[in-house]
Amino acid sequence: MPAKNKTDKQGKGRNFLYPKKPSGRLYTYRKWVSYALLLCLFSFPFVQFKGEQLVLLNFISRKFVFFGLIFTPQDFYLFAFAMLIFILFVICFTVVLGRLWCGWACPQTIFMEMVFRRIEYWIEGDALHQKKLDAQPWTAEKIFKKTVKHFLFLLISFGIANTFLAYLIGSDILYKIITEPVSAHISGFISICIFTAVFYTVFAYVREIVCTVICPYGRLQGVLLDNQSLIVAYDETRGEPRGKLVKDAGHLKGDCVDCGLCVQVCPTGIDIRKGTQLECINCTACIDACDEVMLKINKPERLIGFYNNDFIQARKPFRAGFKAYGYAAVLLVAMILFSSLIYNRQNVETTVLRTSGTLFQTRADGSISNLYNAELINKTNRDMHFSFKSANSTDSILFIQQENLLPKEGTVHLTFFLIRKPAQIKSYKTEVTFEVVTDKKTISTATTSFFANPN
Repeated sequence: MPAKNKTDKQGKGRNFLYPKKPSGRLYTYRKWVSYALLLCLFSFPFVQFKGEQLVLLNFISRKFVFFGLIFTPQDFYLFAFAMLIFILFVICFTVVLGRLWCGWACPQTIFMEMVFRRIEYWIEGDALHQKKLDAQPWTAEKIFKKTVKHFLFLLISFGIANTFLAYLIGSDILYKIITEPVSAHISGFISICIFTAVFYTVFAYVREIVCTVICPYGRLQGVLLDNQSLIVAYDETRGEPRGKLVKDAGHLKGDCVDCGLCVQVCPTGIDIRKGTQLECINCTACIDACDEVMLKINKPERLIGFYNNDFIQARKPFRAGFKAYGYAAVLLVAMILFSSLIYNRQNVETTVLRTSGTLFQTRADGSISNLYNAELINKTNRDMHFSFKSANSTDSILFIQQENLLPKEGTVHLTFFLIRKPAQIKSYKTEVTFEVVTDKKTISTATTSFFANPN
């Protein structure tokens, strides 16, 4: 029976899908990829590295951590740049390999097909058994199976919600929300409940609609794909005209025996034989199903496989198009630029400005002073004892407001006079560089101007 099915009486008009349980070599590969990604997803917020959790996306506190590298609000441009690179990567990936991201790496697909759907198969059976169960009246068996299934769905949704929250607020704060009284963390408790309800609704009811209707990525295929893009496709040149297998008449027809298995296993309910469709997530379930049939009838595998339109229509071998090279070049330049910015990024950001509305002052000994304000921002998770000085050893600094401890992820403000001897002043405006030194190592510098009348 086709995967796109009949109206569920309990669904009030919703056309639920009952995809057949897939199997095959590609499905096995996809399972292991999914398990690896799930392991990363559930472990990253709880693994400590350099005193921080491995990945943190705290938009509320505007703190982002990636593998020990801390991004503060001052580094938001780097975070935005990193997101742009990720988008470029997905675009470049799509131009070459189609919507493979959706079928193999998207969290929605991984959770739906490798977690929730597998629980459904385990409790309710394959597609035919699921349809029969939904169609029958509410017997004790149906109540029991539905209760167990939705309880497990809620339990897993609760786990996903907690993990998701750990990425957003930090695993340490999440631990407090879980272990301390609810009254002390009302907002956190409500957030967990909301996220649990959202994930449960998505995976228990909305399901493939996220991919086929809500997600805009599928609609970008028409713009991103070209005739050279590798996609999951049906080789109509080899498969048509399709028809049921008849002994001694195989040469009169194509290799497709019109068994419908490719439709039955599709998690979005499409017929891949109708060509490229935005609902296709390149999960490769149809490839495995078709290969199984081809082996049984002694035909070559990959009647459905990874092909480009040029191969299907004109049997041209795969060759990456100009668009793919263009996107790859842009991505490479962006990655090089981003790497340069990360390499040159300072752990302490120093800003020094002359105090507005003030002029230079001539002191009693004839030296000239300018008044400055400095702000030091610590982007690390450790306190720093520091000294602040001019790069010119002949300059002297008189602090009005002084600090020598820069707290972790904190800031300090300094107010001071920079004093120069008249012999050092050669022009009205000169450049002055300040250094922040800790453990006899300069960790940050800032440059500004010094004003004085030259002799």
